[in-house]
Amino acid sequence: MLQNSRLNSALETIADDTAQITDDMQHMLAVDTCFPPGNGYGQFADLMTQLLTPMHFSFERVSVPEDLWQAPDGSASGERVNLLATLNCGAAENCNLYFHTDTVPAGDGWRFPPLALTVAEGKLFGRGAADMKGTIVAAMAAIRAAQACNLPLRFNPVFLLCTDEEGGLYPGIRYLAEQQRFAGHLLSFNGGAVPRIWAGCFGSIDLKIIITGRSAHSGDPLHGINAIEAALPLMNALYQLKGEVEQRTSAMPAPPHYQGKPLTSLLTLAAAQGGSKGSTIPERFELLINRRYAPEEAFDNVWQELTHCIQKAMQGSPALDVSVQMIGHLAPVANPDGPHWPRWQAALSQGFGFKAEEFKPWGSSTSSDMGWVQQAGMQEILLGGLARPDNRIHAADEFTTMADVIALSQSILAYLADEFQPTQGI
Repeated sequence: MLQNSRLNSALETIADDTAQITDDMQHMLAVDTCFPPGNGYGQFADLMTQLLTPMHFSFERVSVPEDLWQAPDGSASGERVNLLATLNCGAAENCNLYFHTDTVPAGDGWRFPPLALTVAEGKLFGRGAADMKGTIVAAMAAIRAAQACNLPLRFNPVFLLCTDEEGGLYPGIRYLAEQQRFAGHLLSFNGGAVPRIWAGCFGSIDLKIIITGRSAHSGDPLHGINAIEAALPLMNALYQLKGEVEQRTSAMPAPPHYQGKPLTSLLTLAAAQGGSKGSTIPERFELLINRRYAPEEAFDNVWQELTHCIQKAMQGSPALDVSVQMIGHLAPVANPDGPHWPRWQAALSQGFGFKAEEFKPWGSSTSSDMGWVQQAGMQEILLGGLARPDNRIHAADEFTTMADVIALSQSILAYLADEFQPTQGI
């Protein structure tokens, strides 16, 4: 697939760049961009400006207005700084390389410091190593190699380093797309190191329900209202709705590991919190539910079904108040196919060694902020990344491997390089 020794040299340069790759990842993982709350976006933008300036990028910071992203429960805090870093190579078209800079919270159970890079067992451990700071490192290595080898690029690379993908109420890429702050086509790195043709993904709603009762001594509960007990009819109703929701199938092709089973809508009772000690009637109970909805489902219908279930279950409840707060929402992605996909498939084959016949279209019931990009008018979205079934994304000891970072970097370089001429594609 390669016809030019300059491109060959650049690909080999990436393979020899492991020390810089390790150093870049070490710096990125050390910046706490966990969401919630998301306080570290400005610091991460400072770091990326520092790292990309020697490569002659130009920069623009765009902050999402607080009234758009602030969740009703106050779980989000800090300025929502999105960094647009552009390398103008004189090409006729931009390629927007999308990265979300936030990670999920570190969580418990780590064998290694979560907000640091640990190289052990042939792996690169740390929160964000795979999802998705490692993909930023890979893209940087690709640009560095192109510049070292004076390799002309077909597209001007634009790094979109964005906020609040991990369940935020108003992700940064949504704001950038709606404000038309970028043009060209888009390559998202919220995917995996697999021969996949992206067929889309489900939407996601995070809903917090707060039940308010009245505290009292549990040994003298006459004037108390137990918020947890008042919520039992609601939890039972939601669990019944869960059974109904999860009978609904999507026409979207399912991932290979589903072994022929279809993708279905999902409802999860995700978190519950209330009470403090045995001698006190709990005054407050919080329930977090997550609803994954297929592109075939309209948001308004999903929302109405959820709120109707809550209202019906809590009719006649002794609770003093029942509040419903949407604290996160990602729109579904419909078929994101388009003219740049054949070239991207060929580039993935160059980097990872995939065979053309291995590529299959499939979607997922996980979610992405790319749905907002589609709603803003950009239909085609390419997808790649570092995710694999076993690298513990969102769990303790998240990791990627140097081999995957190099392979992704080589894929990015091949896609961007003007001299890359796949057998088929644009």
